[in-house]
Amino acid sequence: MSRRRGHEEDDGYDRAYRKRRRVSENQEIEDRLESLILRVGEKSTSSLESNLEGLASVLEADLSTFRVKILRILTDCAIKMPEKCTIYTTLVGLLNAKNYNFGGEFVEYMVRTFKDSLKSCKWDAARYALRFLADLVNCHVISATSLLQLLDNMIDAANEDNVPQVRRDWYVFAILSTLPWVGRELYEKKEQALEHLLVQIEVFLNKRSKKHHNALKVWTNDNPHPQEEYLDCLWAQIRKLRQDNWAEKHIPRPYLAFDSTLCEALQHSLPSILPPPHHETYQYPMPWVVFRLFDYTDCPEGPILPGSHSIERFLIEEHLHSIIEMYHLERKDCAAHLLNFPYKLKIPLEYCIVEVVFAELFHMPTPRYLEIAYGTILIELCKLQPSTMPQVLAQATEMLFTRIDSMNVSCFDRFVNWFSYHLSNFQFRWSWDDWETCLTAEAEHPRPKFIREVMLKCLRLSYHQRIREILPESFSCFIPAKPEPEYKYAQEGAVNLPGTLTAHQLVVSIRQKCTPEEVLGVLKDLPNSRMEEGDGDGRFNPLKIDVFVQTLLNLGSKSFSHSWAAISKFHFVFKILAESEEAQICVLRNMFELWKNHQQMLIVLVDKMLKTQIVECSAVANWIFAKDMTAEFTKTYLWEILHLTIKKMNKHVIKLGGELGEAREKLARAESSESESEEEEEEAKKKNDADKPNEEMVEKMEEKLEAAQADQKNLFLIIFQRFIMILSEHLVRSDTDGKDYNTYWYRWTIGRLQQVFLAHHEQVQKYSSTLETLLFTQDLDPHILEVFQQFISLRS
Repeated sequence: MSRRRGHEEDDGYDRAYRKRRRVSENQEIEDRLESLILRVGEKSTSSLESNLEGLASVLEADLSTFRVKILRILTDCAIKMPEKCTIYTTLVGLLNAKNYNFGGEFVEYMVRTFKDSLKSCKWDAARYALRFLADLVNCHVISATSLLQLLDNMIDAANEDNVPQVRRDWYVFAILSTLPWVGRELYEKKEQALEHLLVQIEVFLNKRSKKHHNALKVWTNDNPHPQEEYLDCLWAQIRKLRQDNWAEKHIPRPYLAFDSTLCEALQHSLPSILPPPHHETYQYPMPWVVFRLFDYTDCPEGPILPGSHSIERFLIEEHLHSIIEMYHLERKDCAAHLLNFPYKLKIPLEYCIVEVVFAELFHMPTPRYLEIAYGTILIELCKLQPSTMPQVLAQATEMLFTRIDSMNVSCFDRFVNWFSYHLSNFQFRWSWDDWETCLTAEAEHPRPKFIREVMLKCLRLSYHQRIREILPESFSCFIPAKPEPEYKYAQEGAVNLPGTLTAHQLVVSIRQKCTPEEVLGVLKDLPNSRMEEGDGDGRFNPLKIDVFVQTLLNLGSKSFSHSWAAISKFHFVFKILAESEEAQICVLRNMFELWKNHQQMLIVLVDKMLKTQIVECSAVANWIFAKDMTAEFTKTYLWEILHLTIKKMNKHVIKLGGELGEAREKLARAESSESESEEEEEEAKKKNDADKPNEEMVEKMEEKLEAAQADQKNLFLIIFQRFIMILSEHLVRSDTDGKDYNTYWYRWTIGRLQQVFLAHHEQVQKYSSTLETLLFTQDLDPHILEVFQQFISLRS
């Protein structure tokens, strides 16, 4: 009995061990297969063709055991490594020739991936899946007829009525961006059907509205390169490809080496694929304008830069953009991969890279990634390629500066940020004398303004004496003022100011570590000038705010952290003195009066006061548009403050919305669990009681969110109303005086209005109907109304 039990136990142990060993062996084989598939096409001692042939044989041998794993890896590669599309289609073609059933399963799997990507709004994944399916036609895996049927269905989706144009645009873009891969094959086998498809696309493009175009341009004029809307540009490139009989020179086509093998394989037909209908929750990619900086005349001797309407330019740029997408978080890897571009000997690579990086940086309405990411990538490129990259970058900077007169305001800000950051990494060296024409230009002209703003940004990245050393003596007018506080109660003649005595008492009290209550005691006897003037009910005392804010912030002027500590310690006093919006604007005015020569300090202090709720977002907006800020109105820092204020409000609304969503889910789960058995219910109750919301809590959260959304809407209404007022005044005054309205001030201001719309488009969109009803009505001046209409057309 004991012997048998021992034997049974041993047997059970052996079975478990064998099972474990089998699982771990299988895991090892799976990992090896994954590694082989992922690395195919990389540098190797063997040719790509022999590697593909060998890999196809290995995979075919393992299909019976690892079929699902192989299907998944190949599909992932098709979506996540679009630059190796033709390598993987060739591999699938070889597998299909060896195993027709597997080919059919793969097509099914890929079609499902394509449909799922469309349903979940993964637009790039859907486009790469479509491209892969199209390239399988070249490998004789899919029939050309069934692919054309799919493309026809997509054209039908593009011609639907009562759906956003951005949806219809995407379907046309997906078709056009697929044609370089499969155009030649369709031209040879189904020329008539291909022509019919192209005619339908042309009809669509001719009817299409492009009101958004001007809002997305980097420059307001088209010199020297036309700034084409992305679909128009791609259509011109496809037309040129058609003229060249669909022959292009950039896509590697390894399947041509296996033509005799692939030709004999049986083909599969795609099932009928109908794009999912539009749903109001779907978000589609927004339109964009193709950025052009260089043409072949800008590049010295060497490979010629393909023309802007050659399909090669589209393919090169798309490939470089995808490298940035894949490696943007690792600047060194990103720079190395960009410089190791597979076709670098056929093109002027440095020029292509610089143009693509600036295209990303200047992308409207916002860049894909943090602005600093592009700065760091360009620095790494200069380090890796010191013989050529710095010269190309300097040439690009010079060209951008030359065209800055008509540059979009958002792009102007990004150019300032990038250039100052770049200078700070290269010892602030630049050939300033080349820009000496700026010395005689108007102060508001974009060129001198650019140098002034760059110096102010360099000051944030360095120190004042260093900035004095950067510029030649002739450029001394561009040196920023010393970033020091101007404390009026310590200046000459301060003895005659009301409040000077109290200010000196306050300094002594604060240095003696007094309490907030004691501060209020020191301020209590200051007269209220508003009441003496008979202005309102005197709910706040400007002199108290003046003395307190200037004195406290001056005492904390040693550093940002000293200022923050001062604000935190006397937060109670701020809240008592600045209850109303008017009082909060008074706080901001005094902060500005003290720190007007230190823009970064102003930004940091406003940020702190918003975080600690000393001032409301609406107060900041009204202060920025106040008459006493007119002299600052075209300075970049003021708009930094406005944008950080809007972002604060947006974050608050998003946070409350997220919390409410979570609470609703928990409540729904708690209600559904009531039907569970008593034991399960008891267990769940113990687990969830601590954080389970009740209906009353959810209602309170809803009220909180509604209040925050009302504040958000109010903030946008204030901002847009103030813009309309000052722009309308300017236009009417220009008309009355018979002067040209299109001054530098006007261009900066209308540009800032456009920037607010575009930088916060997701939030502003929610209130577009309110804005249209209350502010952007048809009787508004067309120049102002056009900005709103361009914004609306971005998602229409």
